Amino acid sequence: MSFFSSSPAIDHERVVNAVQAAERRTSGEIRVLIGRGKAEEPVPVAQAHFERLGMTKTAERNGVLIFFAPRSHTFAIVGDTAIHAKCGQDFWKLVASAMEIDFKRGAFTEGLVNGVGLVGSLLAEHFPRRTDDQNELPNRVEEG
Repeated sequence: MSFFSSSPAIDHERVVNAVQAAERRTSGEIRVLIGRGKAEEPVPVAQAHFERLGMTKTAERNGVLIFFAPRSHTFAIVGDTAIHAKCGQDFWKLVASAMEIDFKRGAFTEGLVNGVGLVGSLLAEHFPRRTDDQNELPNRVEEG
């Protein structure tokens, strides 16, 4: 997805809080990555980061990466095999559309928080949190 706006000021703490809240309801893992460079084609860039961040190594293959590249005004959402099989392409389009609305008005933190919340709801529906659930990946906003 591409959008037009000024450089973002992103509240990392709010985004991390949204990830933690979402992950309290699911065994899934959500990561957010802010790209430092330009990403004219954000999906392949996000897919490469998905691999680099170890997101394919979760026990249930239900990780989701939200990648945001402010310099090129693009973003992508990448889900692992199990979650993608459950939701299909329409869900990703819904999340992207909701985020894009916020991004276009310069509400970058809100866009990320809303995207995390929507992803968390889907994960909770298909991958509810188990009593023995462990946080497999760090809950922090990555930059790279």
